Amino acid sequence: MMSAMRFGIGVLMLGAGILSAAPAGKSVATLFQKSCIKCHGKDGKVKGKVDLLKIRSAADLTADLEGLQTLIEVLDTREMPPESEPELKLEARVAAMKELRELLHTAASAEQGFVPTPIRRMNRLQYNNAVQDLFELKVSVFPLPEKMMRDRSGYFAKAIKGKDRKMPGTVTVSSRPLGKSGLIEPRLSGVGPFPKDPRAEHGFDNRGDHLSLSPFLMEAFFKLSRRIVQSPNFDGRTVGVWQPFFMPPKDGDVKTAARERLRGFLSKAFRRPVSESVINRYTQHVHRQLDAGTDFTSAMKEAASAVLASPRFLYLYDQPTVDKKIEPLDGFDLASRLSFFLWGSLPDEELLQLANKGKLSEPQVLKEQVNRMLADPKLKRFCDSFPAQWLQLDRIISSVPDKEKYADFYYAAPDYRTTMDMMMEPLLIFETVLIEDRSILEFIDSDYTYRSGRLRKWYGDKAIGKITGPVTLQFNRQSVTDRRQGGVITTAAVMTMTSGTGETKPITRGAWVAGVIFNAPPEPPPANVPPLGTPKASEKNLTVRERFAEHRRDTACAGCHAKLDPLGFALENFDPVGRWREDYENGQKVDASGVLFRKHKFNSAVEFKDAILSEKDRFTRAFAGHMLSYALGRGLAPTDAPALDQITAKTIASDYRLQTLIHEVVQSAPFVSRPRVKTASAKPPKNGIKKTR
Repeated sequence: MMSAMRFGIGVLMLGAGILSAAPAGKSVATLFQKSCIKCHGKDGKVKGKVDLLKIRSAADLTADLEGLQTLIEVLDTREMPPESEPELKLEARVAAMKELRELLHTAASAEQGFVPTPIRRMNRLQYNNAVQDLFELKVSVFPLPEKMMRDRSGYFAKAIKGKDRKMPGTVTVSSRPLGKSGLIEPRLSGVGPFPKDPRAEHGFDNRGDHLSLSPFLMEAFFKLSRRIVQSPNFDGRTVGVWQPFFMPPKDGDVKTAARERLRGFLSKAFRRPVSESVINRYTQHVHRQLDAGTDFTSAMKEAASAVLASPRFLYLYDQPTVDKKIEPLDGFDLASRLSFFLWGSLPDEELLQLANKGKLSEPQVLKEQVNRMLADPKLKRFCDSFPAQWLQLDRIISSVPDKEKYADFYYAAPDYRTTMDMMMEPLLIFETVLIEDRSILEFIDSDYTYRSGRLRKWYGDKAIGKITGPVTLQFNRQSVTDRRQGGVITTAAVMTMTSGTGETKPITRGAWVAGVIFNAPPEPPPANVPPLGTPKASEKNLTVRERFAEHRRDTACAGCHAKLDPLGFALENFDPVGRWREDYENGQKVDASGVLFRKHKFNSAVEFKDAILSEKDRFTRAFAGHMLSYALGRGLAPTDAPALDQITAKTIASDYRLQTLIHEVVQSAPFVSRPRVKTASAKPPKNGIKKTR
């Protein structure tokens, strides 16, 4: 029964032992004595290698905070006790979870600090943004296919600067990965990107444990820094700081000018005031160039190149605690953490000035700065990164439905796909919720969406206006009255990318819902379990659910199927390319019924949405976990649980507003505090963020 927990959670059941150590633990002790000892210790029976009779005190429980957190989760989601055992009374379950959460919070507070984020380099998007801001470039540094949606009508800046902060009714966008227009985006000539950064399996591409810097990559960064400043169009036309930094002074000594210019440049690049010795090192480099007859502009380019290759520029890191107690972040570290969270780049002058004055960490000042950053067009960089990764939309790039079966999915040589239109819809919904500060529950179910002409036609509506693409796409905001649509879950993008070439994949869809919506990704399937193959002749009249019955009978598969089947089959009315169907091709009726968390019955996709909304606070905590993990650049740990609960509570109290959630993430203890150990010694979580939601 508890083998899925993977820890010695016995942890609790311990009768008098836990009661003496934790006076509030009576409900826990009683509950587990009645419901767990039977399979975990009694008469030598030890399922899942968990012997609860060996647990003697609350200290045994809190010695494994990940195990304690998992225990709370399996009780909360009603995974335990298993279906073969009597159901727990609601009062008993709630009382036990309350005691366990109090125990977790107390133990987490006693840890005196937070898990560190490993020293990590900037990822590719961050590096591009940082170089753009450092030189005030008017072009991109290099192509960035990971930017899934590009603004071609300036709608984002107009909306975010508008008085009413409202997304326009019509927007024009393009996609480099799936379209044509990104190929001609203005950028520095002759500058190519370093390899794409890996995204954590259930996380983001800014995760510290995924952003190491090998000697090979260090050499690549050095060469890249030279190519940037030597690019033919790295000049006064594209570089905003060309005149004040690279051009020789009209009056005065050039060597003195070089030193003064480097002082401000280094502070901006390294994100904090620099020592005189560091200034001297770069100044001497310029002076040697000048003494050798190099012109001023070229000498300053050499210095700029050296800055771009410096670990002080490339690496992101936080100063660790000194006294092994919870301490506030250094003001400059906080400025960087905030800026890389919302802008994906260097902190600007205002943030650095507040950090220098020691004011940035003041809650009211921090709130004002977040409001300022949320009203800056650079927030588009956050939208270029977080939502696509949260929704795992990169998967749609490789979606290739069967050409014979879905011929209308393809258009224009050489076979452009409707996936480009599909991908934009959930991204535009996210931007609308963010800019207009709407409820995050609209990610589950909204009464509006954005559709292109082709996408309207795909959903069965009449196309309005010209059907555009594959260069740019025009999307119009429209109301949604059919609740089968609305939100991100039932978009054609999600339905297509979680399907195969010719049929749906309910387990893949269920795993997506579990990981993205509830932040509870399943473990990988056993290696010896074959995938569901092409239907045999004897199976041609079976439904997909019936064909999966064999998998469910395998004891190695039954546990995951019990969790994922309801989530995936709830969406079976959507075919492999996201269009609605009532029947399968063989004429059998689609059965989308199920039970969510063993308590919310549903019979359709709409009722499934309602079931999720019945668990809206659970979704809020899951989404907050995704956001906090992204903001910190690491997976979460049990010590983050109290802060995560507070973020969730404050978001709920604000009617689930997205900007409130962002504010609370920034104000949270893990965000504003130093890590408890040396950053360099940090180890990544064993299983991504599986244990850390």
